[in-house]
Amino acid sequence: MNAVGIDVSKGKSTVAVLRPFGEIIVSPFEVYHNPKKLSELVTLLKSLDGDTKIVMEYTGNYYLPVALFLQNVGLFVSVVNPILVKEYSNKSLTVRKGKTDKKDSIKLAAFALDRWNELPVFSSQSDTRTLLKAFNRQYNQYNKLKIMLKNNLISILDQAFPGVNALFNTPARKKDGHEKWIDFVLKFPHCDCISRKSYSVFSKCYLSWCRKYGYYFYETKAKEVYAFACNCAPSLVDSEAAHALVSTAILQLNTLNETLASLQKEMDLLASTLPEYDTVMSLYGVGSVLCSQLIAEIGDVSRFSNKKALVGFAGIDAPPFQSGNFNPQSRSISKRGSAALRKTLFQIMAVILQHEPSNEPVFLFMDKKRSEGKHFYVYMMAGANKFLRIYYARVMERLNSAQTAA
Repeated sequence: MNAVGIDVSKGKSTVAVLRPFGEIIVSPFEVYHNPKKLSELVTLLKSLDGDTKIVMEYTGNYYLPVALFLQNVGLFVSVVNPILVKEYSNKSLTVRKGKTDKKDSIKLAAFALDRWNELPVFSSQSDTRTLLKAFNRQYNQYNKLKIMLKNNLISILDQAFPGVNALFNTPARKKDGHEKWIDFVLKFPHCDCISRKSYSVFSKCYLSWCRKYGYYFYETKAKEVYAFACNCAPSLVDSEAAHALVSTAILQLNTLNETLASLQKEMDLLASTLPEYDTVMSLYGVGSVLCSQLIAEIGDVSRFSNKKALVGFAGIDAPPFQSGNFNPQSRSISKRGSAALRKTLFQIMAVILQHEPSNEPVFLFMDKKRSEGKHFYVYMMAGANKFLRIYYARVMERLNSAQTAA
């Protein structure tokens, strides 16, 4: 039995090999992530007598090329959750706490020895799923920047055209991500740009702008906007400098909106090639964007042994916490899972609550919890839990039927 612990970091890893009873047969050493060094590591591991099992932790994306390289040459590779390794520690009171890459590699090897028969075999996702997840992570990063830039623009407009962001409620266009109120302010960056004109002149200008950029024109909206602009009290004077301040913020925001729209299209295209796409799209509250995000974060659902494993992966399970006569009825979710998946589930639950479908089981369950006086987050996470169980059942049914037909 040769237990190999690999502590992965960016660009290099630390490797140690143990045998039963704590015998160190290969002291910790560093291996750089290039084909030559990894091939030398493979030669060393294959030269060892007896069975060899390799254990490493999920560390962002750094572990993936190493795990794939070692698995492709026929070695047993297991990638485990860092929480399991963290909780597996030396319980001796005489040993001082410390952390180095060498100690971590030995700890991983010791973990492999103790869990020798329980180690799960590493199974990589398909290229499509890996790419879809990478797209989703980038989408989330850009979306955070979008919120910051939008708040910045509103802050500037509070000085030049206060309240203009509330004039239009048109949703963002799918083709380029542009929003009507943002494009409108690019044309009219200051309220005085409207109030100095007569209503008839503004109305013609607004009509021409709507036709040019593909927005609907309503006479009532034109009157509302004109009256609003005439009653504004800006703190910045109408000047070229003020226009430049607003337009610069808008150009940055529109560029980001176009990037997000492009990412949405690519994500939907990738997700549509996966077998569960139609099944996930049929779930209430899931549109093309949330569908691709949900599939990206869950991945291949068949890798979960049951629906409870999927709920645990999302970190919305509430583990028992009982001792003696102490047995609380209300417990917090574990949050030991994918935060990105929890965010996507929360957005889906918000859509379901907003539309209140009378025959949707997830909404009926949340409404029941709400009527019992449960806190907002309690019934939202309870609904997410039920949603994931339905997701698991329907997607697994779809995958099994596809395998049977094949």
